[in-house]
Amino acid sequence: MKVMLVDDEQKFAQMLAKRLALRGIQADVYFSGEKALESVQQGNRFDVAVLDVKMPGIGGIELKRSLQALDEQMKFAFLTGHGSKMDYEAGSHEAENYLPKPLQIDVLIETLNRLVGGPPGASDIDG
Repeated sequence: MKVMLVDDEQKFAQMLAKRLALRGIQADVYFSGEKALESVQQGNRFDVAVLDVKMPGIGGIELKRSLQALDEQMKFAFLTGHGSKMDYEAGSHEAENYLPKPLQIDVLIETLNRLVGGPPGASDIDG
């Protein structure tokens, strides 16, 4: 599984990528929606994009639309430290892929596995 992790909180994103790597999941980190979009435009492909909802410039919801236009097979999950799940559910049919910060790594891995069709609770996926 190849994951795109996009979050403007650099230390958080780097730590999360390291924790995923320890579980055998490759995650490329981007600190802006613009850089993430540029990467896919240059031909990089990802199974799942984990996007921070609120970032300067291109936010997660807008980024999802742009990425989806480039790669219809890519799946999406969203991270946010802002607002409540009810706020997000009111604006999105993908609320099941909403992951509030602080993030529990096992919850993220379960979400990633579900999105790519892996077994529930599996954490030994190779990249």
